[in-house]
Amino acid sequence: MDFELPDSSRMVRETVARFVQEELVPHEALIIRREAERGFADTALIPPELEAALQEKARNIGLWGIDVPEEFGGQDLGMLTKCLVIEQLKNSIVPFVLPPESPNLFMLKELCKGEQVDRYLLPYSRGDKKSCLALSEPGAGSDAAAIKTRAERKNGKWVLNGTKLWISGARRADFMIVMAVTDAAADKRSKFTAFLVDKGTPGLSIPTSFPMIGEYHPYEVVFDNVELDDSQVLGEVGAGFAPLSKRLGVRRLEIASRCLGLATRCLNMMIEQANTRQTFGAPLADRQAVQWWISDSYQEIEMVRLMVYQMAWKMDSGKDVRLDGSMVKVQGTEMITRVVDRAMQLFGGMGVSKELPLEYISRMCRVMRIVEGPSEVHRWVVARELLRSGIPAA
Repeated sequence: MDFELPDSSRMVRETVARFVQEELVPHEALIIRREAERGFADTALIPPELEAALQEKARNIGLWGIDVPEEFGGQDLGMLTKCLVIEQLKNSIVPFVLPPESPNLFMLKELCKGEQVDRYLLPYSRGDKKSCLALSEPGAGSDAAAIKTRAERKNGKWVLNGTKLWISGARRADFMIVMAVTDAAADKRSKFTAFLVDKGTPGLSIPTSFPMIGEYHPYEVVFDNVELDDSQVLGEVGAGFAPLSKRLGVRRLEIASRCLGLATRCLNMMIEQANTRQTFGAPLADRQAVQWWISDSYQEIEMVRLMVYQMAWKMDSGKDVRLDGSMVKVQGTEMITRVVDRAMQLFGGMGVSKELPLEYISRMCRVMRIVEGPSEVHRWVVARELLRSGIPAA
């Protein structure tokens, strides 16, 4: 059992760490201000010209296509390296993402065929197009199998009708992966189909956005007799459930990686503050309560880190990660909640001000315990499997 990271992964991690300190951290005050000032608008937190400049700098130093297969122009370094990259990026609160995002890449590279490769997969892999997943609905959030959006076969077309809710990035996406029911009488593993829907398709509208706590700002998406060709079926008809489940697992791994980065940033701030701040004639580092905050935070971060790296390794090895996805989602999001709360308490009044990133992190991480499945649902998923099949073999 070897816990050493590959040399290539360590090199990428070091490159990202430098990029974060030199290119992202200096813009944090801007992000805090834009988030505070945007109110009910869906203004992008990173100004478009700044995002373009950051993307160009990242590309120039080789931070591109980390987990994209070589045949599609990427580096094919796998999910473990991608998790290291995400973890380092989230040492800053600047919401910068290296394209393409892994969850949709994972689904597209598994299912795209024929002209879909050139139309969707390749431009997405290069970062030339953005996508989003349209899954949740007013009556189907955690229970994705309850979705009501329908795709019916009429006159040689697929006609899509329904409403999606809480769809992140919908107005900025060049295309959507839309989950719809194509056989209402079938069981959940055979009733859903994934479709590729382009921006601007007649009948597609995004009428409402939802200002939320933290940096999230999702949308309502409405499909009113949207006509689609057979070429826009992603994968096979009635076979959308299994690849969707895998895609959701990738997103949960990404979220846990983000939590690692944010928690590490908080811990570093706690250590520096404890060693420099004096109260009642002694440094905070001498206070047992502060020592325990720091000790507990480090241990919890390391436990989640091992879980994340193991799940990423399993994915790269083609192993089953269904339970792992639920476990890292719960443990990662609840860990960052505890760590940032301790950090804010240690910093006192400054910790809850917008002079530091802690207040921003605390609101952002609160959302993480809900998106991509709330903690309670994931605990139920793990318990259900254990009660049914027992503890998995190591």
